[in-house]
Amino acid sequence: MTMKRSWLALLLCLAMPAIMLGGCAGKHEDPAQVAKRAEIHFQLGVDAINRGNLPKAFDELLTAEKLDPKRADIQAMLGYAWMLRGDMDKAETWFKRAVRHHPDSSIWTNYGVLMLRMKKPKRAEEYFRKALADPRYAHPDIAYIDLGDALLMQGRFNEAIAAYRQARAINPLQEFSRLKEADAYLRYDRPAYARALYETILRDKPGYRPALEVLIALLRKEGDMAEVRARLEEFKKRTSNPLDKAWASDELRKMDEAK
Repeated sequence: MTMKRSWLALLLCLAMPAIMLGGCAGKHEDPAQVAKRAEIHFQLGVDAINRGNLPKAFDELLTAEKLDPKRADIQAMLGYAWMLRGDMDKAETWFKRAVRHHPDSSIWTNYGVLMLRMKKPKRAEEYFRKALADPRYAHPDIAYIDLGDALLMQGRFNEAIAAYRQARAINPLQEFSRLKEADAYLRYDRPAYARALYETILRDKPGYRPALEVLIALLRKEGDMAEVRARLEEFKKRTSNPLDKAWASDELRKMDEAK
């Protein structure tokens, strides 16, 4: 009877999936190999997010987190995935887990973005400032733009403008901070400042459509249709993007039809 039980135990052990054999053999998987597998699943999850495949992203990221439950970046990416999914409460749950494990600045920034979406600008400001406190942070311009949004949501207009300008000073190659600053002028009923800034952007980058779209909306509101036409024709000449050329042509056609 004892021999039968021994053979039965051996057969059960052999029938288990390969991932569980360590328990039968009395061995544990090499931690380095576990960490390597977690990293592979993490990267697959990030790639799935970038491709817009959230179900695949969750599958890979949850597997990665199970393999390495103390990695803040995995937990934060799960928080980001839930934010994309639209469940802010679950997103916050994962970000709370992430910040318990020595998060880097990018995690604080993403957590702050979540707080903005949840209309909690004071907490967002706190997290953006945590990100900016690290001089090694590779993208402080992004955190300053987000900080500007948090300050503006609190009605702290001058501080928000200063944050947007700091982002521009750090990274003058990006235009998003100047667009944010111009939008802040519009929100605070300062259209002349906004128009001047959009015109400045277009002097620097004549083919920059995001600035032109808002500028021509302002010009139309002012009734300056001759300037709208001139701007569109100039843009059409300057841009090398065929879709942007088609957009400008369509806007000019609409103007002709409206006469």
